[in-house]
Amino acid sequence: MPKVTFITPSGTKVTLEDVGGNLMEIAQDHEIEGIDGDCGGVCSCSTCHVYVSPPWLAKLDPAGSSEKDTLSFDDRTRDNSRLSCQIELTKALDGLEVSIPAKE
Repeated sequence: MPKVTFITPSGTKVTLEDVGGNLMEIAQDHEIEGIDGDCGGVCSCSTCHVYVSPPWLAKLDPAGSSEKDTLSFDDRTRDNSRLSCQIELTKALDGLEVSIPAKE
């Protein structure tokens, strides 16, 4: 199983090994600061917004129209913004690093 590193809004790095599922569920299961997932992972709230470390962007499936629409309402969006509920952690993403934006 792959590993993933979350950088919390307070700057703490949390690396989880041997985890699977989507990033939002993984973060919630491990009580990662800053990932709320209020909509339950149906791509409608952006409370699971993350910044994907640039080297990993090309390895992700492109964001779909629903994800792009949802992110368009978040003022913290950057070129590397994604919703963690839409990223399935696979072996190809072993070592993925994401940062969680601070709440405004």
